[in-house]
Amino acid sequence: MIAEVGGRFTHGALIAREYGLPAVVSVAGATETVANGQRVRVDGDRGVVEVLDDQ
Repeated sequence: MIAEVGGRFTHGALIAREYGLPAVVSVAGATETVANGQRVRVDGDRGVVEVLDDQ
């Protein structure tokens, strides 16, 4: 899960944790940088989002 605003206690981050999914929050410009359907790698431990392919 990638969220442009919020913190680790926001709804999306809590749900991601419950399901064991990686999450990174407070990613400035996420909605402008990542396109729908674009592949990304999310490292929740390091707080890193990597775009895997260009669109």
